[in-house]
Amino acid sequence: MYGWRGRLGLIVPSSNITMEMELHSALPEGVSLHTARVPLKNVTEEELVKMNAMAVESARLLRDAGVELILYGCTSGSFIGGKDYEKEIEANVEEEVNVPVVSTSTAVVEALRILDAQAVLVITPYTDEINAREREFLEANDFEVLDIRGLGIEDNTQIGKLEPHEAYRLAKASFMDEADAIFISCTNLRTFEIIEVLEEDLGVPVVTSNQASLWLALRQMDVMERIPGLGKLFIDF
Repeated sequence: MYGWRGRLGLIVPSSNITMEMELHSALPEGVSLHTARVPLKNVTEEELVKMNAMAVESARLLRDAGVELILYGCTSGSFIGGKDYEKEIEANVEEEVNVPVVSTSTAVVEALRILDAQAVLVITPYTDEINAREREFLEANDFEVLDIRGLGIEDNTQIGKLEPHEAYRLAKASFMDEADAIFISCTNLRTFEIIEVLEEDLGVPVVTSNQASLWLALRQMDVMERIPGLGKLFIDF
């Protein structure tokens, strides 16, 4: 049986072409991944809010697969409403389907806290409008955002086409010694190939949306496996 160690349900935006692939590439033996989608083409505040309204129906479909945990895999979608918005999404879905739910934004906050990161450099593919909301969310959760640099992309399909080296170069060019960690945001942005090399080159922990999501989901499922190549988060915690 697939998923003899744990079955993870994943909800992603319909235009996301990255998160499933990155999570599949790193899943421990015995953990299976089962995906449902919610409609989103452009990363705008209006579309993100509309997308979130569809989460319950997708979760119901995942429940039919007997998943043990549902991961709401959208960073901007789970922070767009400000502090505790991600908790509201999680609670609403969990109440309807009676399956535990965690979001990417929850995972990012937990990852940064366990790494004892207070001052953070944030790298995103987003527009200035979405970056402003992300800054507000992180600061409301008591992080100091030293800087937030985005690529100004609204079309989520275009985000999924970016190569990992683009996030690497932006992070390296933006780095400052005051940073306790780097956070690379967006579940549709490829990052797994660059996490370890960024940590080696810059000397600070790197948190990415997909890495943090997988880390917290596995820990919630009591799968404590260390996964090489995904940075300090997966080795020490």
